[in-house]
Amino acid sequence: MKVIICGAGQVGWQIARHLSGERNDVTVVDSDPDLVRRATDSLDVQGIAGFASHPETLDRAGAQDAEMVIAATYSDEVNMVTCQVAHSVFGVNRKIARVRSQSYLEAIYSDLYRRDHMPIDVVISPEREVAAAALQRLSAPAAFDTEIFMDGQAHLLGITIEEKCPVVNTPLRQLTDLFSTLRATVVAVRREGSLFAPEAKDQLFVGDDCYVFCHADDISRTMEIFGKTQTKQERVVLVGGGNVGLAVAQAMEGRKQRVRTKVIEKNRHCAERAAEALERTIVLNGDGLDAGLLAEAGISRADAMLAITDDDKTNMLACVRAKSEGCAYVIALINDPTLVPLMTPLGIDAYINPRATTVSSILRHIRHGRVRAVYSIGDAEAEVIEAEVLSTSPLAGSRISDIEFPEGVLVGAVRKGNEVIRPMGSTRIDEGDVVAIFALAEDVPEVERLMQVSIDFF
Repeated sequence: MKVIICGAGQVGWQIARHLSGERNDVTVVDSDPDLVRRATDSLDVQGIAGFASHPETLDRAGAQDAEMVIAATYSDEVNMVTCQVAHSVFGVNRKIARVRSQSYLEAIYSDLYRRDHMPIDVVISPEREVAAAALQRLSAPAAFDTEIFMDGQAHLLGITIEEKCPVVNTPLRQLTDLFSTLRATVVAVRREGSLFAPEAKDQLFVGDDCYVFCHADDISRTMEIFGKTQTKQERVVLVGGGNVGLAVAQAMEGRKQRVRTKVIEKNRHCAERAAEALERTIVLNGDGLDAGLLAEAGISRADAMLAITDDDKTNMLACVRAKSEGCAYVIALINDPTLVPLMTPLGIDAYINPRATTVSSILRHIRHGRVRAVYSIGDAEAEVIEAEVLSTSPLAGSRISDIEFPEGVLVGAVRKGNEVIRPMGSTRIDEGDVVAIFALAEDVPEVERLMQVSIDFF
């Protein structure tokens, strides 16, 4: 597949890394020659320095025979015009644009993206993706990472193993015997910075970060078995009242179970806009690092605090201060992945990487065949792929124990009809089943081959 990626920042680079690693023909375009050079030096891609929206630049990038254009520059307008030029001048079939401004995303203006107006097939909103990720984190506060699969019937939970964990030092195969009715599977473990897919004989040690697939009905029991207690989120403080904070606060107001939410926003204009848009939420204008303002927001009694400003260091420091004031659970929005190792030493319970959520969202729309969802773990170290099993797949009709998966691949969940089951070696995968598979980055191409997802692209 020939793909042109416009924008060589973190999102564009990660997408290029994924697609080039799967032996696609990838060309990266950016107006910054240094970013283009970084991409061509570190990845198996071609690079073009120039403005992505210029027809001449797209021509040099090979748009005449490209199958897809992904516009992920820092400018909404450049992304939109790039898709228009790709469609009108070069007839590119598939166009994806990252659009930040909420004005372009209002439902009343949705006709804008029709093929006879501005032909964009998929519009990705990073802020909406981040807001959704924040709400997911709040749904399982004892987990450092969460993602929903199989229409909400299965969840991926990131759980840190602590000394109070009842199953610490227990081989994974014994968990199956001890909790025979628990629909949960450990699919990955991060130990001393290294991520791997565990074997049945492996144990979980204090300090491990493990990723567990579980049935939606078994979340509470799973968390309890791994030493975590679930608490209701009745009082929440948001530091940051921009588009993300406003979206989270509005979602809180829309919940059946009432959540007392308070928003702290430094920018007066943003604070006033949030106050006008929200009905039951208190909005405070001021610095989220101000101890007095945090006290006014009731941080010591809050069940959770989300720091979701556009400044990583502000978010981290706000979380540290909130924790010191007695807040039970804190989440930070972190753009810079090199800051993530500081989360645990600083006592920050969970973080949201907006680039990772955007990358996962884009991948979900560019995977081949019957792929239903893709979730990127860590710094693009691994993926969880949810896909329907086709009749042409080598998986169809085989038992899991008979399938030659690479070492870095584990099946996390299987849905047969409307029932999600825990995968066992004896589980037979049939045509039409939906499977969720964890795969280390280098094993993703083999998973796609086994799924036969590259036969039909659209």
